Amino acid sequence: MRTTYCGLVSEALMDQTVTLMGWAHRRRDHGGVIFIDLRDREGMVQIVCDPDRAETFAVAEGIRNEFCLKVEGRVRARPAGTENTNLTSGKVEVLCHSLEVLNPSVTPPFQLDEENLSETTRLTHRVLDLRRPAMQRNMKLRYRVAMEIRKFLDANGFIDIETPMLTRSTPEGARDYLVPSRVHAGQFFALPQSPQLFKQLLMVAGFDRYYQIVKCFRDEDLRADRQPEFTQIDIETSFLTEEEIRAMFEEMIRSTFQHAIGVELPAFPVMKWADAMRLYGSDKPDLRVKLELTELTDAMRDVDFKVFSGPAQSPTGRVVALRIPGGGEMTRGEIDGYTEFVKIYGAKGLAWIKVNDVAKGREGLQSPIVKNLHDAAIAEILQRSGASDGDLLFFGADKATVVNDAMGALRVKVGHSEFGRARGLMQGEWEPLWVVDFPMFEHDEAAGRWNAVHHPFTSPKDGHEDWLESDPGRCIAKAYDMVLNGIELGGGSVRIHREDVQSKVFRALKIDAEEAKAKFGFLLDALQYGAPPHGGIAIGLDRFVMLMTGAESLRDVIAFPKTQRAQDLLTNAPNAVDEKQLRELHIRLRNTQAAA
Repeated sequence: MRTTYCGLVSEALMDQTVTLMGWAHRRRDHGGVIFIDLRDREGMVQIVCDPDRAETFAVAEGIRNEFCLKVEGRVRARPAGTENTNLTSGKVEVLCHSLEVLNPSVTPPFQLDEENLSETTRLTHRVLDLRRPAMQRNMKLRYRVAMEIRKFLDANGFIDIETPMLTRSTPEGARDYLVPSRVHAGQFFALPQSPQLFKQLLMVAGFDRYYQIVKCFRDEDLRADRQPEFTQIDIETSFLTEEEIRAMFEEMIRSTFQHAIGVELPAFPVMKWADAMRLYGSDKPDLRVKLELTELTDAMRDVDFKVFSGPAQSPTGRVVALRIPGGGEMTRGEIDGYTEFVKIYGAKGLAWIKVNDVAKGREGLQSPIVKNLHDAAIAEILQRSGASDGDLLFFGADKATVVNDAMGALRVKVGHSEFGRARGLMQGEWEPLWVVDFPMFEHDEAAGRWNAVHHPFTSPKDGHEDWLESDPGRCIAKAYDMVLNGIELGGGSVRIHREDVQSKVFRALKIDAEEAKAKFGFLLDALQYGAPPHGGIAIGLDRFVMLMTGAESLRDVIAFPKTQRAQDLLTNAPNAVDEKQLRELHIRLRNTQAAA
């Protein structure tokens, strides 16, 4: 039926007769000649309907936006001065010989080229939203990225193996989505948060190199870069070192960027987790922002200003400065705005100093806190931060976790601001990074126990096994995160392949032998059958494509996403089910209104 796509009509088809099918993007009546912009997934072409063909012209008069059409006609050059250089078909048009309405359309709730649509409108009418050229480009890019990943992995000997969607609930950090069993009353499957355990079992089974582009599910609070169901590029390999694994998958990402969007990513620098937190307050720093934190904790222990000295004297506290070159130009209103911003991250406030004249020392500084700092402290602040005339210093002082979160976010906020861009505080388009040497555990003070930073199957660095039970806080993991422009693309680790080491990790996490056997017995048993050294990585396909497209939300690169309240506005899911279905699943609902 169709001879080519609308968006592929070009001078190469000049004077040929073509058959096109697509949707009426726009109809224009120009004094007796009707123009129709016909659109399909490849783009648009201009259709010209002359009154000389009375029957065709009569059909054209009744065409409205989003009618599905079949057009036959001759490709000809557009009149001089009417070319559209933004389109592949911009130098030609199709003189319509016959026009058929394959299906009319009711009036759409919005025009496809309309800007500033509410997300509720877009998601409610997602089918029409997906017709928009920008969304079509996003979906096609997502396809190309997936294909490039598959080609790379296939060329490197990886095998695509499916793992179960219905599995058992295991503690992996987020809430599981539970599926009640009709056959086994009172028991539940869980949808996988990741195929982590199964891909390790596949390594034990000898498949050596596995991958899967797979759906994962986590019942957690949502945000712009998070969805309850998301797509993961899940990869595992045996007999490679941590460095060899990183090198392979760095090559995969660079190859995908090159072939999918023509971007040559630079080599990925490697940064230790401790350095990332010290310099940027984040384990996924945006290296495009050319600002760093200055450590001041030791220099603030004896100052009279308790806002600084209190955290400085605490074993869990931290005091840092963030130098903003040229920031002295900021108004008090702008500073107050940043003060409110850091409160989102738990900071109580935001101390600051404007540096008017470094040479004058204390007298050259403008700030309500200067009077509370002795000369030696002021000298350390200026020397360590490298402050110059006209700079602004912001300070964070609190628990280290609060300081890192607040000042790390402030650093990015300032860098991305109009001021930051104008001052060159943000530079470059793509800044990749490996963050390595994560701590294995973090201490939960309230619960009085250690928790795994990544997951409990991550291997400790060689020689750290003996600290697993005696001093877990010293243990460094063979873990690594891939970061791009301040977004974590994915993370992975070398896994524990020996049952005795895995048992030590469980004991450090206060998971006793009985609980370990109940929750992970199948894995512990498998590790005893000559499990090979193995490791891998999981990369978020949705985030990957979001970065490539410059989209602000994952919802712009997923065909049918959920809202931030985990709802599908197109299908009205989740929805109530009838009593018969509940009885079959041995479920009785509590009175939800009374519970609320």
